[in-house]
This record gives sequence, structure tokens and C-alpha cells, in this order.
Amino acid sequence: MNSPVKAPNLNPRQKEILNHVRIRGEVQVDPLAETFNVTPQTIRRDLNQLREMGLLHRVHGGAIVHDGVANLGYEARRRIAKDEKEAIAHCAADLIPDDTSLFINIGTTTEQVARYLASHVGLLVITNNINVVNTLRECEAMQVMTAGGIVRREDGGIVGDATVDFIAQFKVDFAVVGASAIEEDGTVLDYDPREVRVAQAIIANARSVILVADSTKFERNAPIRIVDISKVDYFVTDRMPSPEFTAICKEQGVTLIIASGKGECDAVVDHRKRKG
Repeated sequence: MNSPVKAPNLNPRQKEILNHVRIRGEVQVDPLAETFNVTPQTIRRDLNQLREMGLLHRVHGGAIVHDGVANLGYEARRRIAKDEKEAIAHCAADLIPDDTSLFINIGTTTEQVARYLASHVGLLVITNNINVVNTLRECEAMQVMTAGGIVRREDGGIVGDATVDFIAQFKVDFAVVGASAIEEDGTVLDYDPREVRVAQAIIANARSVILVADSTKFERNAPIRIVDISKVDYFVTDRMPSPEFTAICKEQGVTLIIASGKGECDAVVDHRKRKG
């Protein structure tokens, strides 16, 4: 049984809200307002304060648990920073010209990149993400290839030794990869060792690597190292990282692109390097 959440500087209602989020994983504003007999505006203020304390994530209409080292459900992850992921995906897709080849990895942000690639022509897209296949399968101006392996029911990702072997057959122009967490020292992390091995194979077999991750990934923890940021060519995110992380990008030749919600893609660190 879950024990009550203990947190400083919370009023009794906020403590109860936090317990609801912890037990259920997700809560909505209107039901909480009815439960506590307060206005929706009061609940929104509570949720915003809890978010500012780093105790939960706000999503449209409610909030979800702040996961720490535990991975969130896929639908919940899709709702975190949804607008930011859209902006990131737009900027990442702009980096990929027509008539090129690329890998697209598992992830909610990489799926959005696939949506923005739908108008490209002449692409060869190789993916271990069933959702990417469903997004692009009717695009007649490109070819889509799916890796074999074990299908994860929760998110449509394909993983395993067969997936790694399939990826290793190719050498492509670009890799679009995501991450579950990013450390200030430039370590890129994930949860599932099978997914990590596939991601590492994708990175090793691409001439240029595009990492797409919203700024909440700097607030999360994950146990397994995918790669160091020095092995990435482009990092597209929605907010300026810390000075320490930005300095690492400058030192390691990583082009850092900040995607705004206005459709602007600002290369605040611009190396435009290519791997040989």
C-alpha cells in the first residue's frame, strides 16, 4: 500500500491531491474540484504550485505523477510538453532534406518528427517504431522499412537482438533519436536495456545524429546510458539548457537548436558538423 506523501509547505488539500496523483498516476481538474468542493481555478492553482515544486507534471486538463526513476505510461508521456514536442519536431524535420535515408527511433517526440516528414519526398525511413510506420505508410513519395524483433505492447516499439542485427545492415544519412533523461554532464539516458542497445546501433550506423528532447528531460532520471552528447550532431529542444550543458555542446561540436512555439528554430550553438 502506498504511504501518504510527505512534503513541506503544502496545505492539506495539496497533500491529498498529491496522494491522488501518486496512487492513480493522473488526475483531472474538474473531478478534483468536485471532490474538494472548490472551484476549478483553485485546483489549477494547486496543481501549478505542485508543479513548481517539482512534485508533478501538468498536462492539459490536469496533472500526472512526477516519475523520478520510474517510466511513465506511453499515453501520459505523449501529453507531457505536447506543444513543445510539436515545435521540436518541426525544427528537427527541417534538418532533413529530401532524397536522404534515416532511422527514426522509439519515442513520443520522434513520432512527431515523422508527422512533419510526411511531406518530404525521396526518403528512405527505417524505424523500430510501429507508430512511425502508421504515420508514414501511406506516403507514396517515400519508402518505409520496419525492423523485426519483439513488439512492446505499451508503446509499439520494436526491440531485441533481431532489431539490433537489422539496424546494423544499414548506413544512413540521419538518425532521429529521443531520450528519457539527460544529465547536465551530457549523458543521455533511458530505462529499457533492450531499447538502449537498439538506440546505440542506430547512432553507430548514422552519419549525422539528431537528438530530440524537450526540457523536462533534464528534470528526470533514468538508469541506463545511451550515449554521450558528444556523439550527437544536433540537439533540438524547447528551452535554453544550463550554461554548463551549453558549454559542453560548444566544446563537443554539437549544434544546439531551440524550437519556439512560433515556428522559429534558433541555432544558439551552430557547428553544423557532419560525421565522416
